Amino acid sequence: MTSDVNTRARRQSPARGLAPTLIEFLANQGYVEIRVIDDTVCGLRRFNFTVGLVVGLSFEGYERRYCYEHARDALAALLAWDGREHPGGPWIKCKGAGVDLLNPALQV
Repeated sequence: MTSDVNTRARRQSPARGLAPTLIEFLANQGYVEIRVIDDTVCGLRRFNFTVGLVVGLSFEGYERRYCYEHARDALAALLAWDGREHPGGPWIKCKGAGVDLLNPALQV
């Protein structure tokens, strides 16, 4: 268990090390819980009907987002995610350039 925690800590860190201008820009765009996971900038943001766990944040936009119904589920998924595969939890849909994927775990 301890090695899992240590490995996750190495893969995921708060926004330390990011340019302050990027952090400020993202915060002004409504992003919270900004962190780096495996060299990829991620964060949470409220959208019209969901909370997005947003992956690949930059000044230009983002790579993809996982839509969650509840903020608490998105936060738990972000904090537990190692950046590989899809994050956990009950995300509804993954959206991005060329991506429109329903969560296979929720399909019946």
